[in-house]
Amino acid sequence: MQNTLKSPATFTGSGLHGGKPVRMVVRPARADHGIRFRRTDIADLDPIVPARWDVVTQSRLCTAIENGDGVSVSTIEHIMAALAGFAVHNALIEIDGPEVPILDGSAVPFIAGFMAAGLEEQDLPVRAVRVLRSVEVRDGAAMARLEPAEMLEIDFRIDFADAAIGVQERRLNMANGAFVRELSDSRTFCRQADVDAMRAKGLALGGTLENAVVFDGDQVLSPGGLRHADEPVRHKMLDAVGDLALAGGPILGRYVAVRAGHALTNRLLRTLFADPEAYEVVDCGPRTLGKLPGVGVHAEDLPLRNGSH
Repeated sequence: MQNTLKSPATFTGSGLHGGKPVRMVVRPARADHGIRFRRTDIADLDPIVPARWDVVTQSRLCTAIENGDGVSVSTIEHIMAALAGFAVHNALIEIDGPEVPILDGSAVPFIAGFMAAGLEEQDLPVRAVRVLRSVEVRDGAAMARLEPAEMLEIDFRIDFADAAIGVQERRLNMANGAFVRELSDSRTFCRQADVDAMRAKGLALGGTLENAVVFDGDQVLSPGGLRHADEPVRHKMLDAVGDLALAGGPILGRYVAVRAGHALTNRLLRTLFADPEAYEVVDCGPRTLGKLPGVGVHAEDLPLRNGSH
């Protein structure tokens, strides 16, 4: 069955790109509503922006969506990952600014808020996107592929020159709360040289050592170090969960990526949906439902408590 929240969950903070703090309220929504954002600071244009793959706009640092009136919301990948990882299928996200709060740079504050709000079951089946045959996109050395599998699986490989990151690879079956336990607390990351370059261009002004892991060669500059030895690749997997959630329903398939990012994952979804023989939309029966991300999550699955690791 589909799920929504029992009560609203509220989050406040600045976005990755800086600016004044925004207030975001994730509200319950009817069955088959899907995930939609509502810009409460917009009065003279359509304030509703659906969280869908086909309204994603180009952005170097994050995933951004925009409706037909040009109203946009950016940095949606972490909240989308949290919704998918906690099995929230329907929600109206009210936000009084153009960017989702970055909070600690991971998805775990959103998960904690959803746990506090609780889940309400709705009397309609979950519709999932089943991958029937492999589709792949490439951009130089980067690659992303979706291939048939019974449930969502992620296989991600990254390769950075920085000694503190290097080559990292992780594979994960996303069933049985794996997202919450294994990925949700992994923070966005960057290199100090990239931070300097972006800030010189007026970008990433809201990024700090408190909401991103910053690397400089073989050094981890963020206080407290890493939450996981392979936190960067785990965060890339977190981003992929959020970007794949824009498919409009859970993905039943294996996502394989090498050096992929937001733009390549969106290209992959566009390639999938451009081929009617590559996928089908199916109602999830009890067996499939039990394998979806977020099903069977409990409070003790949260990897962070009171800011400790």
